[in-house]
Amino acid sequence: MGTTTFNGLILETAPGEVMTPRATSERLVAAACARIVGPARIADVGTGSGALAIAIAHCSPDAEVWATDIDEGAVALARANVVRLGLADRIFVRLGDLIEPVPAPIDVIVANLPYLAASDAADYPDLGAEPFDAIFSGGDGLDPYRRLLTAASTKLAPDGTLLLQLHGEVVGANRPQLPALSASLRARAQASARLAA
Repeated sequence: MGTTTFNGLILETAPGEVMTPRATSERLVAAACARIVGPARIADVGTGSGALAIAIAHCSPDAEVWATDIDEGAVALARANVVRLGLADRIFVRLGDLIEPVPAPIDVIVANLPYLAASDAADYPDLGAEPFDAIFSGGDGLDPYRRLLTAASTKLAPDGTLLLQLHGEVVGANRPQLPALSASLRARAQASARLAA
């Protein structure tokens, strides 16, 4: 166990077992908080240590935040961080796939899921100490985001927003824009494949 500072908050970490939050993800927090006005339901998908969920709840006191992960160790760590920071009345950490455990409608979905191709892992030696499945995925690496886009099309509120972290940048779409974002992910994958060929 260790600790790190994220968005001004001290969080417990589990190096090598759960992805340690990085400062680049603070942009995702800022983008989400800019879209939250008053009471809202937020989903943090692939929560890991709970960093995004906790930071969003901290800056949006009227928000109800649901944090999900498929890794039991991540869920346990996120729950411990939520309790330690006194946010258990507004953050609900659930073991489950993507937004499946989150009740609809969801006003804002944030996600920092694996998006790098597993076949490219050797190109990222600086990430070697992190859990492989938290960063890398099969094929072109973007399948977790494609699956999330499909799920979001049924659970996102009509005026809701989906925010993704992709190569250090925040990519967003409202519900009507989800098909265009899906097409953009396809184009990114095709461009990467051409560069690799």
